[in-house]
Amino acid sequence: MPNSKPQQHSSKEMNSIVLSLFPLVALIASGYLFKKYRFFSDEFWAGAEKLNYYILFPALLFSTLSTAKIDLQSLSTAIIAMLIVVLAVTAFLYILRMFWHIPPARFGVHVQSMVRFNTYIGLALVTSLFKSEGMAILAILLALCIPLVNVISVLALTSKEHMAIKPILIALLKNPLIVSCAVGAAVNALQIPIWEGFTQFIKLFSVSSLPLGLLCVGAALQFMQIKKDIVVLAADTFARLLAVPALAYAVCTWFGLPSLQTQILVIFFALPTASASYILTKVLGGDSQLMAAVISFQTLCAAVTLPLVIWWIS
Repeated sequence: MPNSKPQQHSSKEMNSIVLSLFPLVALIASGYLFKKYRFFSDEFWAGAEKLNYYILFPALLFSTLSTAKIDLQSLSTAIIAMLIVVLAVTAFLYILRMFWHIPPARFGVHVQSMVRFNTYIGLALVTSLFKSEGMAILAILLALCIPLVNVISVLALTSKEHMAIKPILIALLKNPLIVSCAVGAAVNALQIPIWEGFTQFIKLFSVSSLPLGLLCVGAALQFMQIKKDIVVLAADTFARLLAVPALAYAVCTWFGLPSLQTQILVIFFALPTASASYILTKVLGGDSQLMAAVISFQTLCAAVTLPLVIWWIS
């Protein structure tokens, strides 16, 4: 009898986590089934991804950052903790590369599997669990982390002979997610007034982004390559979904971060890698088949690991 209350509390927490995650998993599964059974054409999915990447998701980031109550002083330690985790993981991978002589085509895949994150799943999950306050914190972290992980990913995929600063800078300046984060933060910081009609217009775009983004995540899943590289995939997935969140929790504890910031940072580092990693890998001549397998396997495993990580930190 003495243990009944803690067990009941734990059961309620897990039930709440499952209820928050189920719609996300269901949308991803729906996207996969729609694509598998050709409910929509390949052209539809290509158009949907383009619409979301260039219009809807940037609108969501702009809307969130332009209206968020940003207190950078209270978030400064969380930002430092985030940077430490990203740079520590990147440095560790470069050390491994020195010993194992991994070519850029595959090294870039491993780096992206560790440092990139699925923003659709992250924002949808944090919004479901922590509402607007959590969403604002995550959006600020995204605004700072998106440019950083893009630079790290491009450098990891590029050989020394082809490395040049100008193309990397141009690619960053053209990235719609980076641009929307920068403009949204500037509007907020300078307190630039926005006409209410335009605000509502942007919000309508914003609410469409996450459902469509999760459907596209499901449609992009590919499982044919998993059997060929199962050991590599298992190592990358374990590190990304469990080891890196544990490192993030240790760093947050070391800095003494508040509970909400700790939870959001740990969830942030427990997300599977970004679906857009496949496009970047293909464009830069990396091992795109391995990247597709990593994305698919991590997304599949995250359906199990994310509830466990959230329950652990709560």
